[in-house]
Amino acid sequence: MRTFTRRGLLASTSLLAAAGAAPKRLIGVTMMPEFIQNEGIDGVLRNLVERAGVNAVTTSPYVMELADERTGSREPPIDADAGKVRLLDRPLWGKRELFVRTAPSFAHNFKLFEGLRYQPAQATELTRQHGGLIKDFIREAQRRKVKVYFQVQAAIPPGYRVQFGGPKPEDAPRLPDGRIPPRRLANNGSLGSVEVQRYLSALIRDIFKNYPEIDGLRIDWPEYPPYFLDDLFLDFSEHASGAASRAGLDFKGARANATEWYQRLHGKLTNANVEKEIEAFGKLRGGEWGKLKQVMCSTLLKTAREAVDQAGGKDKELIPNAFPPPFNEWSGFTPPTALAAGCNGASVKFYTMHWPMMLRFYSEALLKANPGLDERKLVPALAGWLKLSDDDRYRTLADCRYPETDEAHALCQQRIAEKFRAANMKSRDFTVYGLAHGYGPVDDFAARLRAVHQASQGKLWINRYGYLSDAKLERIREVCR
Repeated sequence: MRTFTRRGLLASTSLLAAAGAAPKRLIGVTMMPEFIQNEGIDGVLRNLVERAGVNAVTTSPYVMELADERTGSREPPIDADAGKVRLLDRPLWGKRELFVRTAPSFAHNFKLFEGLRYQPAQATELTRQHGGLIKDFIREAQRRKVKVYFQVQAAIPPGYRVQFGGPKPEDAPRLPDGRIPPRRLANNGSLGSVEVQRYLSALIRDIFKNYPEIDGLRIDWPEYPPYFLDDLFLDFSEHASGAASRAGLDFKGARANATEWYQRLHGKLTNANVEKEIEAFGKLRGGEWGKLKQVMCSTLLKTAREAVDQAGGKDKELIPNAFPPPFNEWSGFTPPTALAAGCNGASVKFYTMHWPMMLRFYSEALLKANPGLDERKLVPALAGWLKLSDDDRYRTLADCRYPETDEAHALCQQRIAEKFRAANMKSRDFTVYGLAHGYGPVDDFAARLRAVHQASQGKLWINRYGYLSDAKLERIREVCR
């Protein structure tokens, strides 16, 4: 495992500069392979380059086909049932919601995965019929001066999409009392699991051997995504204990700190103390156990960087996606940690449709655990800590809704700017990108995009192409020109 002394860190930042960090302008779109299959290479690139004016695109090494509810997963993802209101703006196989299954776009080298707990998917007839489209797309995009990246999941074997895969129970992250959280949205494994790390390393080396021409890799969820309240109290698995020991951290002390706060929030909140308790909890900035999460996140990212380098990609970019402040204080991801791990930058997510959903999840958990607690006191206290809108709209559970497809998101342009400033390192060797989301009505999307574009000074990604109607593509050019 690569370790970074001060001299090593300086050397790594020189390598980052050589890999093309700190671009003057980058407007990128995450565009998954199913749209290449549906709209064709030329159709997708005409939309992205000519209509939207982007100069970077992210895709993934898989191909897709229709399935049914029994054999497939819903597209778009349902986000723990809250996101069932989502519909695609760009239909797939004529549908705005559907069930699908995937196959890798290439035949894996299984020798790289020999002896590992997790194995990649086998190539199928779907691979043989459509897998070649990915290489063709890369070649044509780069011919048009568009940078091409792949996105993979950090800790969800086999790593192609969030819906497909997950850890075995022995690699699941655990709460302070040893339980696996009963409800999760992000089915990540423990970042401290050696088996999860080894699988990610093998996957990355296999990808770069098959696609050496890509410009870099974007890693999603290299953290503990804090969608539910329980997620804030991860991870106290045996893997985390081992990581703490190797890093010289006090695992028992961190677990005791987390246990104390878990018990305070689950049964000891009252209408008289809730505001003060939530304020105190927020000031923990991840608690003692947050340091442990940062160590595990850093180790996973170092594993990824080394795998890229081993595959001949020392000049390739490694850019993880991450939650914005203050969520990242509890997820384990910080930009300085990513820089020290050898990353070229990070994309900060401004997925504003998720924010009221997460507020509702936190509120429901605390109301259930504290009978008699008034939601009119709890919800504003949580919203004040998390800073999710420019106004005080979040007063009750009824205000905390996943927006419908044609419903504007909460006004949050000021909060986007504040959160980006809090995350930005302003380093010439490390670029912090804004990451906007295409979901929502056209004017609302354009307003959020403008806020992210201004905050990031023209260095941003947009997720995902499936939510970008022709009208939204044209607004990208208008906002980002």
